[in-house]
Amino acid sequence: MGAGFLVGVIGVLILSHAAYSTVQYRALLKITEEEFSGPPINVVMELLVSLVLCLWAALAAPGKFKSIHPQSEENRVVALPANLDFMIFNHRGKIFPLEADLKLK
Repeated sequence: MGAGFLVGVIGVLILSHAAYSTVQYRALLKITEEEFSGPPINVVMELLVSLVLCLWAALAAPGKFKSIHPQSEENRVVALPANLDFMIFNHRGKIFPLEADLKLK
């Protein structure tokens, strides 16, 4: 577990506390028979902090991306899967030429 995961957990905890504070505030308003015009400023600040923390965690936690290039060493198949029932070799792709000379400009 890295720092991104920990920051995400803290962000979710702060978000949960902001929701609980809002429910308490609405209950207090019902007791005092006042109209709800919006959450208090401390709840709004908690929501903003939790938003920033959760966004940072969502961008930091996934980790390293894998290469999508076909010639990459990370994409080499080292063993066939145990279940060969879903491997299809007779498909519509056989109408395309084997080596396409596609070059980017």
